[in-house]
Parts: sequence; structure tokens; C-alpha cells
Amino acid sequence: MATFRDLLAAAKADIREVDTETAATEISAGSIVLDVREPDEYAEGALPGAMHIPRGHLEAQIENRIADKHAPVVVYCAGGVRSAFAAKTMAELGFTDVASMDGGYGRWKDEGRPWTQPASLSPEQNNRYKRHLLLPEVGTEGQVKLLEAKVLMLGAGGLGSPAALYLAAAGVGTIGIVDMDEVDSSNLQRQILHNIDRIGDRKVDSAKKTLTMLNPDVDVVTYDTRLDASNIVDIISGYDVIVDGADNFPSRYLLNDASVKLGIPVVHGSIFRFEGMVSVFHPTEGPTYRDMVPEPPPAELAPSCAEAGVLGVLPGIVGSIQALETIKVILGLGDPLIGRILTVDTTEMEFRVFNLRADPANEVTYANRDRIEINELDGLCAPGFSAAH
Repeated sequence: MATFRDLLAAAKADIREVDTETAATEISAGSIVLDVREPDEYAEGALPGAMHIPRGHLEAQIENRIADKHAPVVVYCAGGVRSAFAAKTMAELGFTDVASMDGGYGRWKDEGRPWTQPASLSPEQNNRYKRHLLLPEVGTEGQVKLLEAKVLMLGAGGLGSPAALYLAAAGVGTIGIVDMDEVDSSNLQRQILHNIDRIGDRKVDSAKKTLTMLNPDVDVVTYDTRLDASNIVDIISGYDVIVDGADNFPSRYLLNDASVKLGIPVVHGSIFRFEGMVSVFHPTEGPTYRDMVPEPPPAELAPSCAEAGVLGVLPGIVGSIQALETIKVILGLGDPLIGRILTVDTTEMEFRVFNLRADPANEVTYANRDRIEINELDGLCAPGFSAAH
């Protein structure tokens, strides 16, 4: 019967093992750094930029975390034992260029090589986000990303309410809210950020109260103003993702042009009567709103929810999907709805997905960002694009 030493020797015979000097050279050349120690070890210090996957979760996570199986990887643990087994496992999974660092983190640190203290969570945060931490695809690293993320909500109404609530609950660290309206009793059928005691309050103030009561980790920044061409770039700059809950075409085109110019992804949602849709418009990775709707329809063909009505629970469904897509974008998780449109018909409870391609005639693109002009859009919503100088 094989002993532990036999298994270790067999693993090392099948892998490429490098010393710390060679590892440092390969890391400088662009190799991915993979730390397979336990979370408590990782929290005490790690190589700069290291990806953390505990050895016990490696098989379940590695193919989702490193998609390119030909990418060079340097894997390390405390002393070089777990990393050897990890390198062998990765080779068995089809990874072709994996090296185990002999001596591990202990030798690396003893030699005075650079290391860093990874961001960590407080005991209260470990408890609050426990269900996230149990997900290998999120974990502490992902939760820290959420806490450091900045998301701007365009609107604190039907779509913005569920989206903001779930993003705050998830621990998104900064949530900006743009809305210039006040709470009305007619809002309460669907706008769950607000309540009867807030009727007459400014929506941004009501939203801030609700979100900070839900999660004190969240910094809620309010913009009680009309979004227009003069302020949109200043407002959206610095945010990682924008959640679009606008209910009119001029605002959607204005947001599109400004977000494309700055390269900020927009998680778009819209609702009408019993139907809704969601898509992710990522200026650097896929189509945008102008690819989907090159020109706005005539006003008589696009009545608002105030004119046509909306089932109260529908924005809860669509807004929740927007929150989910936002988290996926922040974490680089799964396959966001980039280049795809998800629709829902609640009368039939039917979800469908349609592909969306870039419109060759659309000149408002990230490649042309230096030529995009942010204009106040009138009824015709003319493209915000300037001729080349």
C-alpha cells in the first residue's frame, strides 16, 4: 500500500517544480499566481495578485476561474506539498503549463520577496455574508470585490427598488441613486423602497433610509437632480456599473451615449404591462442600447407605465434579475447577458433569450468614444456623435 511520501514523490515526478527565483521570473513574465492554502493562512499574507482557491475546492472551481488551460500558472502553498498535488490535479484536468513552487510561501517570505496582506472581512461581515462565503465562486475574495464596488442606480422607482435592495443586501459598498421625484401613494403598488410614512419625501432620501437600515456597510450617495447632458458625465464617472431603471427614451439614449464614452457597463431593464426585458450593454465587450433601438419609436407607440399600467410584481422580477446581472459583472461570474436580451411574459410565465448583434450603422461606439458628444436629447433623440475634426 502506498504511503503519503510515495504519493508525494509520484506527484512531484509528474509535474514541473520550480524554486522561488524561477517562480518570481515566471510571475514577472505574466504567469497566473494560484494560492491553494486555507483561508486563514491566506488572510495572514499572500503573493501579490494571487488567486486564492483552497486545495479542497480546486477541482470544483479551477476551470471556472482559469478558462484558458494553456495559460502559465505558478501554484504555491505553505511549503510545497499541497501545491504539488494541486499541480498534478490541474494537469489531469488538462492544464498544460503549471509549475509548483518548491518551499512555498514560507520560503518566499523568508527570502524577503514581496508579499501583501489580502483584504479581509470583519467578524460581523463574515457572519452577514456567510451564505456568499460558502459559494466557491464568491468566497471572501468575491465579497471583498462587492464591498469595493460602486453601482449607480438610475431611478429609485419600480426597477430601482428591488435592484437596490438586493445589491445593498449583497454588500455592494457604494450605491448611487439618481432621482428627482418624491414619493406618491401611487408608487407603493410596486416601489418597495418606500412606504406610507414616506409619502411626500424625496425618493432619494427615502431610498437611502431603507438601504442603510438594511445594511450599514453600504455608502448610499444621492443625486436629487434631473439627469441631463450637463451633469451626466460627472455623475456616472467613477461607477463600475450602472443599473438603468429609466422609463423614457431620452434618458436611455442619454445614458447610452455617456456610458459608451466612458466605457461603463449598463444593466438595462424595462417593463410594460405584463412583460419585461433585461440586457447588459457593455461598451467594450458587446452591443449597446443604440444597437438594440437605433431610433426611438413614435410617442403614440410607446406609452409609459403611467399611461398603460404595469403589474406590481413585474418590476420585482425584472429588477431582481438586474441586480443578479450586476453582481455577475462585478465578480466576473458566469455569462452575463452581454449580446443577449432576456424577455419575460408573466401572463404565460415564459422566459426567452434573443441574441443581439452590433449594428454596423451605429457610430456611437467605444472605439469612437473621443468623438461622442453628449447632447440634450429632444423628441427625435438625434445620435450624440460628432464628425471627425
